Amino acid sequence: MIEYIFFEATLRDKFVAYAEQRSVPCTATDDNMGLVVAIPEDLDEALADELEAYYDTLEDEQEELSREDGDLKRLAGFRFNLPDGQSRMLPLQTDMANRLMANFTLAEIQSLFDAVAYCTLNPNDEHLCHILAEQQDHSK
Repeated sequence: MIEYIFFEATLRDKFVAYAEQRSVPCTATDDNMGLVVAIPEDLDEALADELEAYYDTLEDEQEELSREDGDLKRLAGFRFNLPDGQSRMLPLQTDMANRLMANFTLAEIQSLFDAVAYCTLNPNDEHLCHILAEQQDHSK
């Protein structure tokens, strides 16, 4: 699942309505970091890009609402999964999150964080060249 986080219910509801108009199933939940909307990962690339662009628009609206409320800080975070299936949120400074999002898809970022979590909890002390050689052997 690809997850989007919101800090205003009205913005979350706009995103859900937008996704549902495009026949994208979503699940909305409350999280300790905010309001989360999850959509399937196996969407058509053009549709996924359209949802990403709409989410960016809603983030701009969130920033404007924050300014109006006198809150100039924006929160950013990425959800990732531990090897046992537990989900965690990694809070990041918004400038770093924006740089990641400018160069990678949300699915790629989550995959990266999932891999870091796996390697952290299942360390492999071999040299990188041995690890890569094993991966190549397994892919043949």
